[in-house]
Formats: sequence, structure tokens, C-alpha cells
Amino acid sequence: MIAALLSRIGQMALVIFGISVLVFCIFFATPGADPTARIAGRGASPQVMERVRAEYGFDRPLPVQYMRMMEKLFVSRDLTSFVNHGQQVVPEVASAAPVTLSLVLWAAFFWVIGSLGIGIVSAVMRDSWVDRFLMVLGLVGLSMPVFWLGEVVNLFTQSRWHDTWMFRWVPPLGYVPLTENPLGWARSLLLPSLTLAVSFMGLYARILRSELLSAMGEDSIRTARAKGAGPVRVWLWHGLRLSWLSYVSLFGLDFAQLLGGGALLTEVVFALPGVGRLTYQALATLDLPLIMATVMYAAIFVVIANALVDGIYALLDPRIREGQHGR
Repeated sequence: MIAALLSRIGQMALVIFGISVLVFCIFFATPGADPTARIAGRGASPQVMERVRAEYGFDRPLPVQYMRMMEKLFVSRDLTSFVNHGQQVVPEVASAAPVTLSLVLWAAFFWVIGSLGIGIVSAVMRDSWVDRFLMVLGLVGLSMPVFWLGEVVNLFTQSRWHDTWMFRWVPPLGYVPLTENPLGWARSLLLPSLTLAVSFMGLYARILRSELLSAMGEDSIRTARAKGAGPVRVWLWHGLRLSWLSYVSLFGLDFAQLLGGGALLTEVVFALPGVGRLTYQALATLDLPLIMATVMYAAIFVVIANALVDGIYALLDPRIREGQHGR
């Protein structure tokens, strides 16, 4: 057990190391990627360029530059921006993380509740008009780009119908911290999280419906029915237990990638100062330390989520647990 845990931690560290090297090489080792010119400014003299190169350590070998950046990012945590001179990027990412976490938690709540309801109803009423309608509705939600849907939501709630009784409660675009105003926090995140949840709701509902219908042919379901289990228990207890694996696996990875900046478009459209919007601003200005910080933040979340999903898999499926013990 301990050996398997240490092996897993080693694999996670190796993946994070590989991602950090890859990102560093893309922005520092490719031809023309020297950030000296951007820091020194347009038209800087060769003397100024040389001084900036020496000050930031760009005249040192690439492995030394990589080690210095990782040390400043993970150990001393004083890595500074190349665009906003003197501004440390780690506190900036740390201050943006609660915004993204709040948005993703709200969205996950909506898409899990919605997909469970739609998926179960569609499976129970398979091949009926209700099933077809719900699946078409899910496909429409899955097909709508989140930035387009967000702009449509803003068009109605922020301008056209904002002063009507229906949307008068909608606050201006932006984010209200939970510690300042809990009600304002919830109101500022309600429409962005619903917008983000729509496509996931449609996808998860279709997956759950497929898994539930497949589970109905299992021997354990026939045994439960033979023992007198009612339809509600068969569908909501036995059926869901057999359908969780794909759902949980997908949820874990989607939740992690959204936390890591996958909610970028939603944050930009609704002016939420989260990690995704921070990444967008860093890419627009080619602020390499900030890009490195946000990418590593995302990588760590995805790697940890992948490990957690594997652990949940082992809890949900005894066959996987037995295979791990066998190794």
C-alpha cells in the first residue's frame, strides 16, 4: 500500500516536472522568445538590453534560468512579473483562485443536479417524446459556445431588460467577495455559473442516460428485481451505483481543468477576476512569469484530481481495489 502511494506521488511529481520544463522551453528556449526586448522596451539601446539581460539572469544557461524560476515560484514565491515590474505573480494567482473556486463550485452544483434529473428521467422514459425532448435540449446546451451564451445573457440582463422587474436584481458585472457580502457574492455568481453549467449539464445527462440504460441489463439489476425491489430503488440505488464510474471520472477531470483556468471565457465575459481571466491577460501581454504560474497552478490541480479520481474509482469498484492489492 505504501509502495503504491509513493509510486503514485512520484508519478505526479514527474508529470508536474515535465509540464514545467515544457512550458519553460516554449517561452524561453524557442528562437525569438528572449523576453529581454519586452522588458527593456521598444528601441532600447544595446547597453540597456545587456543590463536587463544580466539583471534578470537571461545571460545564464537555460538550466540555470529554469532552476531560478522554479525556486522563485515554489520556494521563495517572489517571482515577479515582466510587464508590471515588481508585482509578484504568486500572490496574484492566490487572490484570483477563490474567485474561480467559487464559480466552479456553483457551476458544478448546477450541472450535477441538472444532469442527474435529466439523465434519470430520460432513461426511465426512454424512447418517449419526453426522452427525445430532453436529449435534444441537452444537445442544444452542449452545442452553444459559452462565450456566446454569456454575451446573450449579458445583453438581456445588463442592458436591454435590466430595468424590468425580471432582471432588476442582477448586479453589475464583476465579483463580490464572500467575506464582504454573502448575498452579493451569490448574486454575482449565479448567472455566470449557470452559463458555465449549461454545456456540462447536457453532456453529463447524455452520459448518465447511456450508462443507466446499459446498467439495466446487468445481472445485479435482474437479481434486485427478482427480490422485489421497486422501480425507484432499482433506478436510483442499484442503477446509479453501476453508472457512477464514467460520471465520476469525467466530473473529476472537468472540475480540475475548470479550476485550473478552463473557465477562462466565462470569467472574461462576466468580468470575474479569476485564474482564467488572469491567464488571458498574461497571454495578451506575454507576461511569462504569470503564464508559468497560472499553467503550473492548473497542472497541479489536474494531476491531483486525476489521482483522486483513481482513488474514488477504487472505492466505487471493488474489482479495481482487488487489482491494486494484487499488484
